[in-house]
Amino acid sequence: MDAGTALPSLAAKTNDAAERRPFSLAARAALTTGLVLAAFLGAVGWTLSRTYADSELNKLQGRLHDYVITYIAGTDPRRDGTPLLPDTPPDPMFSRPGSGLYAVVMGDHGFHWESSSALQRDFSFLHQMQPGQSQFIGPVDTELGRLYYYSFGIALDVPATAGAPERPPVHLTFTVAQTEDELESNTTVYRRSLVGWLATLGVMLIVLQLLLLRWSLTPLRKVASDMSRVERGQSDHLDSQYPMELTGLTQRINAFVDSEREQRTRYRNTLADLAHSLKTPLAVIRSQVESSELPPAVRAPVLDQVRRMDELVAYQLARAATTGRQTFAAAVPIAGRAEDLVQSLEKVYAAKNVLCEFDIEDGAAFYGEQGDLLELMGNLLENAFKWAGHHVLLVVKTQRLPGRPRPGLLLSVEDDGPGIEGDMVEKILQRGVRGDERVKGHGIGLSIVQDIVRAYNGELTVDRSPEFGGARFSVALPPT
Repeated sequence: MDAGTALPSLAAKTNDAAERRPFSLAARAALTTGLVLAAFLGAVGWTLSRTYADSELNKLQGRLHDYVITYIAGTDPRRDGTPLLPDTPPDPMFSRPGSGLYAVVMGDHGFHWESSSALQRDFSFLHQMQPGQSQFIGPVDTELGRLYYYSFGIALDVPATAGAPERPPVHLTFTVAQTEDELESNTTVYRRSLVGWLATLGVMLIVLQLLLLRWSLTPLRKVASDMSRVERGQSDHLDSQYPMELTGLTQRINAFVDSEREQRTRYRNTLADLAHSLKTPLAVIRSQVESSELPPAVRAPVLDQVRRMDELVAYQLARAATTGRQTFAAAVPIAGRAEDLVQSLEKVYAAKNVLCEFDIEDGAAFYGEQGDLLELMGNLLENAFKWAGHHVLLVVKTQRLPGRPRPGLLLSVEDDGPGIEGDMVEKILQRGVRGDERVKGHGIGLSIVQDIVRAYNGELTVDRSPEFGGARFSVALPPT
């Protein structure tokens, strides 16, 4: 028999849409660390880049200054007052036209000298400096490209000639200029190298941080795993060793679990005592009425009311004793309990020679009180045995959902009896049915079954058995 046909699916009753959940602690820590690390490494990279650029600029200024001093040191004034520049430049690049390193000397009376690299170049943007003045400027946009230049003004004394009047000193301005290509090239190479190393360092730090986070959050994952074991009934307490920061939390969780179980046990024992206390007086009243000499017309209604009181007390106590869905519940295997119930019912209904078949999934379990399971299956099976012709079928399947530690339960009981008419199903399943409102035949214990199913957030449906043609009672308990 197809289990999908025998049991109603829970797919329509569960919301499979993934709910938007907040970020996990690991994700939050990783995201925060990544942002802080990116900002920090960015600031470090910018600072190092600016420092290197300033350092290269200072080196360029110092190099241009040294070239100027070298030219000044090699310059001699003639007797007529015209300067004589050195024949050998301080750097071979001054001799190559368009090399990007230029030297220009300007002086009084329109004196102008250029290095071989600066021939036929426009240096009209330069101006003369007063003796002792210097300046470093750049980058300046020129027809030669963007230039940095260093200018220094001096006054050269002209050698005296015998018998001639003393000549005034010669004012000269020495300028050495260089394009920014070398500076930008060095800075670009440094920045690329810096970005590569910082990116590598950032990735290594992020990986290290993730490993540290995983190691640091291991105790929390252990708590969650142990909690799942407790919820599935595989363990009674959180019994692992935890760090000092989590010990207080786990101890309080264990205390809460113990308190819940003790309170539930005490509550059920109190109800059992109450049931015993009420049944004894009712039995005494019934005995006294039956042995009294009251007329039958008076005795019969009284006995009927006593019987109704006894049924109502039993029914309401059974409802109150239903535990319902529990966060910390042990798994109750179904197969063994079902066999015990069927053996008892086969003895009671031996005259009918009813054959009960099982289709129980391996490992199927009920997560709740054993009394609730026995009450649920007992009422459904007894009802099926009573109205069956010769066959009863018990089907039990589980249904798992991702993210839910405990599977759902799909249980159905079918018989080959007369079945239930469609117009009666809604009546026997309507909410609030009491013990004295049960439909004759198929209403025995059904109200208690509905209360138990509702207590576990499940659903009870009644339809016709596709296998035998009789009634089929199906219970669907969702995963938790």
